Amino acid sequence: MTLKRVVITGLGALTPLGNNVNDYWQGLINGVSGAAPITRFDASKFKTRFACEVKGFDPLQFFDRKEARKMDPFTHYALVVVEEAMKDANIDTSAIDVDRAGVIWGSGIGGLQTFQDECFEFAKGDGTPRFNPFFIPKMIADIASGHISIKYGLRGPNFTTVSACASSSNALIDAFNYIRLNKADIIVSGGSEAAVNEAGVGGFNALQALSTRNDSPETASRPFDLDRDGFVLGEGAGCVILEEYQHAINRGAKIYAEIVGGGMSADAYHMTAPHPEGIGAYNVMKNALSDGNIKPEEIDYINVHGTSTPIGDPQEIKAIEKAFGEHAYELNISSTKSMTGHLLGAAGAIESIATILAVKNNIIPPTINHFTDDPAFDPRLKLTFNKAVHREVNAAISNTFGFGGHNASVVFKKFV
Repeated sequence: MTLKRVVITGLGALTPLGNNVNDYWQGLINGVSGAAPITRFDASKFKTRFACEVKGFDPLQFFDRKEARKMDPFTHYALVVVEEAMKDANIDTSAIDVDRAGVIWGSGIGGLQTFQDECFEFAKGDGTPRFNPFFIPKMIADIASGHISIKYGLRGPNFTTVSACASSSNALIDAFNYIRLNKADIIVSGGSEAAVNEAGVGGFNALQALSTRNDSPETASRPFDLDRDGFVLGEGAGCVILEEYQHAINRGAKIYAEIVGGGMSADAYHMTAPHPEGIGAYNVMKNALSDGNIKPEEIDYINVHGTSTPIGDPQEIKAIEKAFGEHAYELNISSTKSMTGHLLGAAGAIESIATILAVKNNIIPPTINHFTDDPAFDPRLKLTFNKAVHREVNAAISNTFGFGGHNASVVFKKFV
């Protein structure tokens, strides 16, 4: 069968840099850090006392109080970015076949805030089980996609991908595949996460995964810097509307870019550590390029996983050098996590948006907070330190890797 072309027609973002796509993008290209001391809870006894929180967000601006109480913050975030993306794509649900319009969402954890709060309340009591009747439907990771379909009446494919920090990239790849296989015309995809709470910070602290640079939160996320000491926890959501090319053309939709390939792989190595030789990362990029029929030398930019961990960053660079050969030193590389922090299951969604906008606008967002060169990295690499770079971007990759060894890469091309 002939595979359908798939294009991007709408974007929505709620991030530590801004609560809509434009503010998020401006924050990225201006090199703004979203990290600051934690405001959600008293973090004074925690090893890490800062995070990249969403700022100035009030769910009651979007939902009535009764409705808001039935949802975890990760679902609030999802519904808000989907509304922005649907408006951006100018989708009138009365004018499309809703049986061929679906939702494929990603979240690595789901309703962690709800789970924590219910357990705290139970622990304060006398042991009598008194739980909120919405406890389970607020917590389960698939509920965001359910709420989205209910709100818009979308009756096509509907599920949630859970692959840790690769979750929303996997969602985008699944959405891409459903459309190109002619199983849907439009899929609302992306991811959301809301883990800036005691359980989230405490759990990642126990893993020794987070930066503890409490004296300078805004410079704590420093991918590829010699003195990097862990990632910064982030939160938020991103939505990408994927649409079959002819369907988009027929309704006069604006098109940001084309999605042409998706790759997946497993490290098959360790629960939390990447393979020391970057085998999984190499395979996933190789698979994505092959899937998109893209030659390595056609890639102009890679938005890397780049978490700012001592072991993660070198393995990804090893994989890039192996996958791209000499071209690894011609393309631009940057980690937008240096600004947004790590949004876990939502990382792939917001980083795909950054990659799509880099392709559309011919601007590479920077890797901020670079102070000291790490001799482990070849100086020929264009790691786009501290300032955005203007260059022609015809094709780009977004990489995301998750605990458990899950890897996903998505390839975007300039729409022509």
